[in-house]
Amino acid sequence: MNKISIVLLSIVCVCLMSCNNTDKNQSVINQIMKDVTAKDILGNPDYLAISYGGYRKKSRDSQPSIKELKEDLRIMSAMGIKVLRTYNVQPKLPHASNVLKAISELKKEDPEFEMYVMLGAWIDCLNAWTEKVPNHHVESPNNEGEIKRAVALANKYPDIVKVIAVGNEAMVKWATSYYVQPAVILKWVNHLQKLKKEGQLPSDLWITSSDDFSSWGGGSAEYHVEDLNDLIKAVDYISMHTYPYHNSHYNPKFWGIPEAHKNMPDSTKIEMAMERALKFAQEQYDSVTNYMKSIGINKPIHIGETGWATISNGHYGNNGSRATDEYKQGLYYKAMRRWTNHSGISCFYFEAFNEQWKDANNAKGSENHFGLFTIDGKAKYPIWDLVDQDIFNGLTRGGNQITKTFNGNKNLLLEDVLVPPTEQEILTNR
Repeated sequence: MNKISIVLLSIVCVCLMSCNNTDKNQSVINQIMKDVTAKDILGNPDYLAISYGGYRKKSRDSQPSIKELKEDLRIMSAMGIKVLRTYNVQPKLPHASNVLKAISELKKEDPEFEMYVMLGAWIDCLNAWTEKVPNHHVESPNNEGEIKRAVALANKYPDIVKVIAVGNEAMVKWATSYYVQPAVILKWVNHLQKLKKEGQLPSDLWITSSDDFSSWGGGSAEYHVEDLNDLIKAVDYISMHTYPYHNSHYNPKFWGIPEAHKNMPDSTKIEMAMERALKFAQEQYDSVTNYMKSIGINKPIHIGETGWATISNGHYGNNGSRATDEYKQGLYYKAMRRWTNHSGISCFYFEAFNEQWKDANNAKGSENHFGLFTIDGKAKYPIWDLVDQDIFNGLTRGGNQITKTFNGNKNLLLEDVLVPPTEQEILTNR
């Protein structure tokens, strides 16, 4: 048990000894848990973070039930996860509000249940996701309602919502369907900060935006604009994304097997490739840090997303970068957790469970397979050790007990593992 929890429970015990009324007891507990802030949570290895979408079907029209969400929350809690990231509060997609409701109900059922949320508000440009040409210099009229709903949920669940993130990869220019200029994100971050000062939001609620490392100044000079500098000043911390996995195709210089390594065993080649992947992520983190400091600012930087898919019939599979399998996911997940926990960085690892709506027409599309669990609740290789520890005893997903993929047979798992291409192969295929 972490130090903060021990202190909180000690206070709870004292309060309960002097108070026999159940409703009052619950009120005391809720008040104490409300006092845990983003500052306490972010960067604290006792509060592991993860990105969470509970969708189990091929369309988000099929919303997970509260019962299903509770199944997932109990599984993640057993893993030591205490902070979730959600992505939108759109009216037709009540996933985030239902997650908050489910957490609230679990806390009432078990006062020691502890889970917090980084609540995302989706931000678009004008004409995003339509047949019209997106106007990246004008924001969608839907953004205002999204922010209002996020504010309402943060005020309804102040003991759970500890961060609001304005936009998800909403500034990066490869998001051609919907990206906006930094001025739009800055406008809404300033709005939320103003509400905090006016007492219309909890004063210890942290505000950020969650975006690609390049959008935070770590990439090319085209991102280095004054509105970005003002945004960095305005947020409470920077939430950056880094994906060596995707870069194994789009920017593969780090990924190919060097000529000097060509005679090494395949297992060594793979392990060294994953070490380079970790270094790649660290360099992107450092690039954001360096840009932030270059404009005279010093505030926390946490990882809002990073992950590794386990199936791909596209860019990352057998005919592509050969980055994809559970073994590599396991090496990456463990390495990221070691680095970020040691360095005081929160890592909202992407993601907890596979979601098949992301590429509904292609069952083997990589976007469907970033989860640490399959849809039916099998634990992938990165967390086989947790199954061995029996932490999932009595927990199920969709009625299925939590078991290992590949029936826990590592030799069978390794049959699927691909050795990355050589540097020369990458150059030849470019």
